[in-house]
Amino acid sequence: MIYGLSTCSECRKAQKALAAEGRTVSLRDIRSEPLSEAELAEFIAEFGDRLVDRSTNDYRALSDWLKASEVDAQIAAQPKVMARPVIRDGDRLYLGWDAAVQAAVSEGPAG
Repeated sequence: MIYGLSTCSECRKAQKALAAEGRTVSLRDIRSEPLSEAELAEFIAEFGDRLVDRSTNDYRALSDWLKASEVDAQIAAQPKVMARPVIRDGDRLYLGWDAAVQAAVSEGPAG
């Protein structure tokens, strides 16, 4: 399962690459199907502050109050600030789609 945005180029690259490996992959757009509190808590426990992409215009557009808030409040207010993709492969979670994540997911459990 890939958590991200249907318009995110990195999410689409990950989905295409994993499908090319014969993996069954679903993309969950977190704008149309927001993360549950439990999912968000799990992602924060795994990635901490890295879960918010502070380099985006969406993050810069947040109010000062939200920028000073916890990660869960920032993502709940503006899902597009979540760093993406978040990839769930079995019971393992990965953030992003760089070479290290690509290698780890390719070696991980099929699903």
